Amino acid sequence: MAKVLVVDDDHTVREVVVSYLRAHEHDVVEAADGEAALRSMRDAPADLVVLDLMLPGIDGIEVCRRLRESGQVPVVMLTALGEETDRVMGLEVGADDYVTKPFSPRELALRVDSVLRRTGVQTPPQRLVDGDLVVDEAAHAAFRDGVALALTGREFDLLRFLIAHPGTAYSRDDLLRQVWGWSIGDHSTVTVHVRRLREKVEQDPTRPQRLCTVWGVGYRWETADEQ
Repeated sequence: MAKVLVVDDDHTVREVVVSYLRAHEHDVVEAADGEAALRSMRDAPADLVVLDLMLPGIDGIEVCRRLRESGQVPVVMLTALGEETDRVMGLEVGADDYVTKPFSPRELALRVDSVLRRTGVQTPPQRLVDGDLVVDEAAHAAFRDGVALALTGREFDLLRFLIAHPGTAYSRDDLLRQVWGWSIGDHSTVTVHVRRLREKVEQDPTRPQRLCTVWGVGYRWETADEQ
């Protein structure tokens, strides 16, 4: 799990970016300005920084310059300006990549993963275990009692996300955003995938013990220890 620092003075942008990066299994911390970002990096260095160019006080260019003076942490720059000169300036002071606002949070998360791989900070695949259920990220396969489950790609993504975040209730909007990468979409897509997944991981799909409905909210994964 890579540690990522997200620096942006817009709370909504930070919230969305943090949500997507956590869905990609990163440990994410955040800062609202340049001073807080530099302080965070001194106290608990991150493996990568997502850095907004336009920050109050110390701007993103200066933050990036100071980060480069003290180390080689990868930086993905965010800019709302879209001008070539601003992008070039960010790259010249050491940014490893840039994304222009407005941007797709899914694309940003993929760019972060790409920069981490390119710079040698990789998140190893995990083997998630919950009782008789095993999710092997490296093999992109899931097993129940040692028998491979016939999952579609999206069913696997949904199972992997839920089993990695047990005990947390997610709305259909949350799941569309974090598993599908959609900011808007048809809730029935989630409902259908949940029903199909229950048929494959539950002892009795009509009385789910693992993929539970949280009335008025959405769904929550219960581990075998909690049942």
